[in-house]
Amino acid sequence: MVARIFDDLLLKGIRAGQVPARTQSAREWYRNQAKQTRTVNETDLLKQSTDRLESRFRIGHMYHFIYDPKHKATLPYYDRFPLIFPINKAKGGFLGINFHYLPMPLRAKLMDALYDVASNDRYDESTKLNISYRTLAGVAKYREFAPTIKHYLTKQVRSRMMYIAPTEWDIALFLPSAKFEGATKTQVWADSRKTVRGKK
Repeated sequence: MVARIFDDLLLKGIRAGQVPARTQSAREWYRNQAKQTRTVNETDLLKQSTDRLESRFRIGHMYHFIYDPKHKATLPYYDRFPLIFPINKAKGGFLGINFHYLPMPLRAKLMDALYDVASNDRYDESTKLNISYRTLAGVAKYREFAPTIKHYLTKQVRSRMMYIAPTEWDIALFLPSAKFEGATKTQVWADSRKTVRGKK
C-alpha cells in the first residue's frame, strides 16, 4: 500500500543500521531508497494516512496536500500535490518551500543546509525548522530556495494537511510525488536551475 512507503523504508533502514536524519550517510541512504519508488498516488496516500492528517499548518513542519491554484489559468505550470515547509504566514494563507520545484541534486543540497536550522537533533514531534523568508534570502547557502517559494491560499487547499515526521523528511524528499500541471518536471527543473544560477 502506498501509505506504507514511509513505514517500510524506515523499518528497512533501521534494520540496516541507518538512523533517520542523524548522519549524512543515513540521509543519502533513505533518499536513494525513496528514489527507487515508481509512482505515488496522492489520493491513495491521503486516504491511507488519516492518522497524520491535520486541519492547519504549523510553521517549520513538512506537509503534503492537494492544491488548486486560484489563478491556475494564467500560471505557466503548478504542482497540485506540493511537498512543503510553511515558513511564513502570508495574506490569505502562507509562504512555503515546495521541494518539488528542484531537481534531485539541488533538492538534497537545500535540505542538507536546512538541517542546520532544525530546532533540535531529536527528530521527533518536537523538531521543526527555525526559518523564515528573510533568513533564506539573506544567506548564500540557501540560494536553491529561490524557485521553491510559493504563496499558498488556504481556501485553495483541497485536502487536509498530511504531516510528515522529521524521520521521514528524506524519504518524502525523493519520492516521485510531484503532480505538475502545464509542464513536465524536466521543464520545471530546467527553469529552476536557471533561477538558481541567477542567484549566484
